[in-house]
Amino acid sequence: MSTLPAALVPRETARGAYAFALSQAGPSFYLALGVIALVLFAAMVPHVLAPADPYGIDPAHAFAPPSSTYWFGTDQSGRDTFSRVVHGTRVSLAVGVLAISIALVIGAALGIGAIMGGKWVDLAVNRLIDVFYAFPGLILALIVIAILGPSALTVAVSVGVGSAAGYARIIRAQALLVFRSDYVMAARALGHPARWILLRTIIPNISRPLLPLFTLGVGQTIVWATGLSFLGLGVQPPRAEWGALLADSRNYTALAWWLTVFPGATIAATGLALTVVGRHLESTFGGGRGR
Repeated sequence: MSTLPAALVPRETARGAYAFALSQAGPSFYLALGVIALVLFAAMVPHVLAPADPYGIDPAHAFAPPSSTYWFGTDQSGRDTFSRVVHGTRVSLAVGVLAISIALVIGAALGIGAIMGGKWVDLAVNRLIDVFYAFPGLILALIVIAILGPSALTVAVSVGVGSAAGYARIIRAQALLVFRSDYVMAARALGHPARWILLRTIIPNISRPLLPLFTLGVGQTIVWATGLSFLGLGVQPPRAEWGALLADSRNYTALAWWLTVFPGATIAATGLALTVVGRHLESTFGGGRGR
């Protein structure tokens, strides 16, 4: 494997780099991939794993403990907790993916724009990033929610905006490496326009290091989003979503421990699996992390 920075790895070696990443993976990596695959399956076809209605009320079986009938027990209304956790996967995963996508798009626009725009644009973007860094990401998220109101989409936007500054700084550093490389200088010397250099050289060569950032970021944003929902600022009960499930269970922790343990364990397992895969990709391809 080349020791060049990931942003400078030639495009034709990308397939070999991915094969190398898989060949160097240990059991924990494949276990994490299995967890991610299960989460994706639950998000795409939740009725296959949990055919019970996640919103079906059965007061006669309220607070039923885990059993062969109710794997994760039931809540205060007799709703099947396993079904609610499985059906909540789609919303939680969609919020995490959308949030990190927003963060990376904003980060890429700022980071690449700073490099391509010249000295004064670079200076202005850096000062803007510094301003965003002055506010904790959670504070920025709360400001966005206060303006737009609580919802799944608002949580995704708020978490994405709150995370964008860190990714902008990382992407700017990667873009600067590519912009100063010999092959970009050769393209400029040959008279290729800036748009051609951006689309054919800079973006393709900074996209591969973004894969670890994306994987790590999804896990991070899922935790952020569930935390905001737990505070009542995201998805609202009775909708099945991991953070909303935790929020709905906090008054019954002493009476029904399973209402907190199983959604919490699902969040932890998903975040850990994404972190394991992201860390392995990061060690293989390079790259950095947002805040």
